[in-house]
Amino acid sequence: MLALCIMSVGMAFAQKTVTGTVREAATGDPIMGATVRVQGTSLGASTDVNGKFEIKNVPNSATSLLVTYLGMQDADVAIKPNLTVSMEEDNKLLDEVFVVAYGTATKANFTGSAGVVDAATIENRQISNLTTALAGNVAGVTSLKTSGQPGTSATILIRGFGSINAGMDPLYVIDGIPFEGDISSIDPADIDQISVQKDAAATALYGARAANGVIMITTKKGTRNQDAKVNFEASWGSNSREIKTYDVIKNTNQYYEQLYRTNYNNGIYRLGQTSAAAHNYANAMAAAATGYPIYTVPEGEQLFNVGGRINPNATLGYSDGTYFYTPDDWEKKSFSNGLRQEYKVNVQGGTDKMTYYFSSSYLLDEGVIPKSDFERINTRLNVEYQ
Repeated sequence: MLALCIMSVGMAFAQKTVTGTVREAATGDPIMGATVRVQGTSLGASTDVNGKFEIKNVPNSATSLLVTYLGMQDADVAIKPNLTVSMEEDNKLLDEVFVVAYGTATKANFTGSAGVVDAATIENRQISNLTTALAGNVAGVTSLKTSGQPGTSATILIRGFGSINAGMDPLYVIDGIPFEGDISSIDPADIDQISVQKDAAATALYGARAANGVIMITTKKGTRNQDAKVNFEASWGSNSREIKTYDVIKNTNQYYEQLYRTNYNNGIYRLGQTSAAAHNYANAMAAAATGYPIYTVPEGEQLFNVGGRINPNATLGYSDGTYFYTPDDWEKKSFSNGLRQEYKVNVQGGTDKMTYYFSSSYLLDEGVIPKSDFERINTRLNVEYQ
């Protein structure tokens, strides 16, 4: 009992209660609903209407609190009696720039619903079509790709299906000009920013064409007062078939032995033949199955021995006197690994009055099926003079 008492007293002295107030740094107003958590523990509390909080049974070993609130920067403060925590506004997101129909706007001043994909996000992915860059990077945007052929454009749906019988594609606008061509012809490396406008604000300038949303694409430009800067990039990769085939019969002997069993059972159970007659029947039917011989069998012998096994003296393939024919492996002829190679070069710079950006690229993306390759050659020049 004495030991238990000593332990209880020790535990009582090892804990404390932490109180304090959370306020806005700019105005001094109390913040209600801020989360205050003891670092390294699961203890925490929320501030009341006056911005006050109280956390009991805090271990003496705890040294700091983490205070969080939506729209405010996280505050990490040391534990001390009667804390007063001042939280700063988090304005980083409000400074984000959107490309809109009439120029650019900051997120703080933009009233519509939009998302942004910057050049850094695109450069980190090996893609042949910029529609692939939108997948998983913009909320409310669905990218549907119905073909595995390299370079194929994905179907972009903004906030779901916008029509039943009419088109569902968004309007693409490149450097302020509506684009009606094939989006796969644009090199993703030339893209500086993609802004996706997802609501009715997109129709402000483009009208009914923007009913399914607008994707504003801004291409890269030169930089003022910068010496010529040359970049070269080369990349290689491999394309392979991801989904394997089902487990099927791939051996010619195995296939013909299964065919023998089918014909043999048919002769026994449907035609009422004897075992010897069914054996001869199965041999004859196997030879007629393809219309031409698959095996070369020595004269006077049959393709199958009694029991349905291939005659070991039979040779796979046959000769017409001029050529020797063997069966083809159509899976190997239909699918193969492809090489993806891409080369890019760009030159950018400018003076106090002029900027220039030149880029050229070559892409060969070989598909896993013959004749499904995607090849693209791009050359682009952007010059601005004031």
